[in-house]
Amino acid sequence: MKHPRSQLDDAIHAPVRFSIAAALAAADQADFKFVRDTVEVSDSALSKQIAVLENAGYVKVRKTFVGRRPRTYLSLTPEGREAFERHVQALRDIAAGAGVTVAETEAE
Repeated sequence: MKHPRSQLDDAIHAPVRFSIAAALAAADQADFKFVRDTVEVSDSALSKQIAVLENAGYVKVRKTFVGRRPRTYLSLTPEGREAFERHVQALRDIAAGAGVTVAETEAE
């Protein structure tokens, strides 16, 4: 049996990227500034981490204008939602001890 950590997704696992994915999982899309403030990072740090998630195919970036001001919207792709759900399940499995109890390990 493989340890559940093998199911962790390297693109999502970093704390800031995990926080971004979690914020985006709660909505269809979110404004860049909202995500930046929610995750509590700088514009440049968020941009860098978004680029990693976008290159993995997990985040879609949509740029538009509101009046004359540029706006950037972020959303998880279907693949990103699935990857996030798998990653969270792997974390749950690890936290649960991967189904192994202390009594089972002592009996061996």
